[in-house]
This record gives sequence, structure tokens and C-alpha cells, in this order.
Amino acid sequence: MDLEKVAAQLRESLADLQEQAHLGPGGLLVVGGSTSEVVGKPIGTATSLAVGEVIAREVIQFARNAGCDMAFQCCEHLNRALVVRKSIVAQRGLQEVMARPVPGAGGAMAASAYLQLQDACLVESISADAGMDIGDTLIGMHLKRVVVPVRGRRRDIGQAHLTMARTRPPLIGGSRAVYDEKVFRERLGLT
Repeated sequence: MDLEKVAAQLRESLADLQEQAHLGPGGLLVVGGSTSEVVGKPIGTATSLAVGEVIAREVIQFARNAGCDMAFQCCEHLNRALVVRKSIVAQRGLQEVMARPVPGAGGAMAASAYLQLQDACLVESISADAGMDIGDTLIGMHLKRVVVPVRGRRRDIGQAHLTMARTRPPLIGGSRAVYDEKVFRERLGLT
């Protein structure tokens, strides 16, 4: 596995996601990833700490540059708990849970993120503004409503299928509701 190629694919895909999601301060990105799928094997059958380290490193660097927070989804054996920085737990009203992700129970990506993040801990759930799912790990439960697909230049990372999404607030109010800022100002006579 060419780890630099995986890193470059991640950087490109994160840039495509950012172009539509506009993550910044106060934003939250969730990433799920199967390192087995990245190396071309079925999920959970060929865990790779080296691939997990690359994914975690690239996502952490992206979040640092964007100014947003990040969460790394564990596998089903930890009920899809998430690795986050402990400093955001109280800030976001999250519930910390007790476990440490390892390959086979949490996954290589989550274990790598846990090691790379300062003050890492696990939480049960979050409501993220955008997400990246590498290898069909099913991150939808951790995205805010309403989810909007993001189509980037890539459809895969390594050999793993890639799905990306952003969210938007639900539209409410029916046919008389105003959603557009320009129309809002016109209706109030402010333009």
C-alpha cells in the first residue's frame, strides 16, 4: 500500500468536502474509516495501523487548518463511539464513555486518532456538520439533519469506497416561508 498516495487522496477529498461544507470555528467533522477496505480487503479483516495513522494525521491537519473540531468513529464493537478531544466534551455537551479503541475493538483509525490527539477520549454520539465515510462504515447516525451528499473528484481512498456529506438546517414553514437573505431583506424593505 502506497501510504503517500493514500495521504494525497485524503487531502484532495478533504479539500473537496471543505469547498461545499465550509467548516471553520464551531464546525465539526466526523470521519469513519475501515483500514481493511482501504487496502482492498473486506471490512474488519485486514486492519492496518499504518493506514490508520495516515488517515488520522491528515484529518487532524485538515481540522487544524480549517479551525474546526473532528471526531473519529470507532467500529461496531464499540457501538460506533467516537474519538474526540476531551476539551470539546463539556463545550458541546457530550457524554464521555469509558473505553480505549484498539484494532479489533474500535479500529486502527480510531486507535491512531486516540494516540495522535491531545487529551483524547470517547463519546457516545455527536451531531456533526459534515462527514467522510471511508469504506462504508455508516457515519450517518452522527450527522445533523439534513444531510446533503457531497460529490468530490474521488470516489475512493485506496481501495475503499468514499462517501462525503455536509448538513444544512431543515427548511420549515411551507410556501410562505422565506429562506433567502435577499428576499428576507426585500420583504422587510431593507434594500
